[in-house]
Amino acid sequence: MTYLTVFVLILLGIVLKTAIVVPMREAYVIERLGKFRSVLSPGFHILIPFFDRIAYRHEMREQPLDVPPQSCITRDNMQVTVDGLIYLKVMDPKRASYGIENYRLASVNLAQTTMRSEVGKLALHEAFAERDKLNDAIVREIDKASDPWGIKVLRYEVKNITPSHNVIHTLEKQMEAERSRRAEVTLATAEKEATIARSQGMRQEAINLSAGEKQRRINEATGRAQEIQVLADATSQGIRMVAQALARPGGATAARMRIVEQFVQELGRIVRTSKVAVVPTELAKIESTFRGIGRVSETVAGRTGAGGAPTAGDRS
Repeated sequence: MTYLTVFVLILLGIVLKTAIVVPMREAYVIERLGKFRSVLSPGFHILIPFFDRIAYRHEMREQPLDVPPQSCITRDNMQVTVDGLIYLKVMDPKRASYGIENYRLASVNLAQTTMRSEVGKLALHEAFAERDKLNDAIVREIDKASDPWGIKVLRYEVKNITPSHNVIHTLEKQMEAERSRRAEVTLATAEKEATIARSQGMRQEAINLSAGEKQRRINEATGRAQEIQVLADATSQGIRMVAQALARPGGATAARMRIVEQFVQELGRIVRTSKVAVVPTELAKIESTFRGIGRVSETVAGRTGAGGAPTAGDRS
């Protein structure tokens, strides 16, 4: 019974060493007597006991590897700490097994050195603003160097770019100065725009006032012209009517009587309102006129007293 158990155990060990199942996500590198024999794809395989052995097992899926933080100096001499993630995939299990001892560690170290080199080509603000370009440059360099290892670098992602405390303090001062400058520029721009707006308003106001004054003067001149035209028409009409009246019988006598009447009215008004003595230039003629009127009155009175009634000759 004891020998049977030992035989079964030995047989089971031989079977386990001989029959293997490769998972779908992996690839096995087989060595025969210490020499590379083949790469086993996923599935069931039979090995020769004591001759074949599984030397390496490789993960065939995409593998993310963490790149530790690394101190870098930018082109403008700013110290920053950069870390990231590298994504790679085994493309050739044989070269990944024999081309390098540990492709994971080598990829991480290569990513660190490449990252320092690429960050050194950029200024600090470029490193923050152009992460995509930085990632692409690191991927190109790592992929070129890792091609003999049988792996493919798919992408690289920068996780954090952390400046040192001194750099942060300097950047804060720079940002504060930049904010102050922008505030001053904004205020100056606003003042400039306000001044322009005021000047344009004053200019427009002056234009409007001058246009209004021009229109007012045009209107006044038009009104005066119309007034003069109306007066001229009225005067012309009056002159025509006077001329027509003078041309009729008795018109000249009526005109003279009207002139005498207006003269007497104006003379009376001047005498009443004037504070100085007014002596007409035709005083002698007026006096002779009154004398003639007095003589006629005396003659008429004498005839009336003598005869009691005027004679036929007198009537005539």
